[in-house]
Amino acid sequence: MNKQELQAYSDAWNAHDIDRIMAFMTEDCIFEPGGGPERFGTRYAGYDAVRERFIEVWTDIPDVRFENAIHFSQDHYGCSEWTILGTAKDGTTIEVDGCDVFTFENGKIKSKRSYIKNRK
Repeated sequence: MNKQELQAYSDAWNAHDIDRIMAFMTEDCIFEPGGGPERFGTRYAGYDAVRERFIEVWTDIPDVRFENAIHFSQDHYGCSEWTILGTAKDGTTIEVDGCDVFTFENGKIKSKRSYIKNRK
């Protein structure tokens, strides 16, 4: 994937378009979000599990959007830096910098590992 495709992926997130997002993912994709009990956070493996978790993001933060995106890509790897903005269901305002580190396979996202700044 190239920078333009990563931007299209980011645009799909901001459109809250799960079908378009998942079109970028492999069937055996893996998502590791920025938190969870394991060293890698929590791991969601497989198309259906990843899709379900992505939908939960909009449940948790209905107005979520990613701004200030910068994308890098080389060979089978890529990175997107961004600022996540939104309002949690409890009314808490969210504004945090983070990044996704990607592994690509056959022109699609095989794994997405998210890292965010811990803001307290």
